[in-house]
Amino acid sequence: QVQLVESGGGLAQPGGSLRLSCAASGSTLDYYAIGWFRQAPGKEREGVSCISMNEGSTFYANSVKGRFTISRDNAKNTVYLQMNSLKPEDTAVYYCAAEKYIIPQSMCRLPPGPSGSWGQGTQVTVSS
Repeated sequence: QVQLVESGGGLAQPGGSLRLSCAASGSTLDYYAIGWFRQAPGKEREGVSCISMNEGSTFYANSVKGRFTISRDNAKNTVYLQMNSLKPEDTAVYYCAAEKYIIPQSMCRLPPGPSGSWGQGTQVTVSS
């Protein structure tokens, strides 16, 4: 089972930037997809961006397209989420997840269940 640890959350002003990191351990990430999900108070968890660790193919939710960039460093078993032009509505707890044998688009649209792994989450607050 893959263990995931997120870092990099915090407070940013509207229009600002943050970079989240998701470090994986416990398994190689061959054939895995890694995704970033977020959950705001009173709202359902939603897929933000997902990436295939083998091919590097990506998927973005419409709400973050053009503002967020997901990337991977296979040597470090780490996935990053660069968040630019942040908006107050980006405020949420951000989680990373890992799931095997799935494409990024499918992973982001249906968050992993028991077959996947989740990190503990990191708070992102966008406020002036």
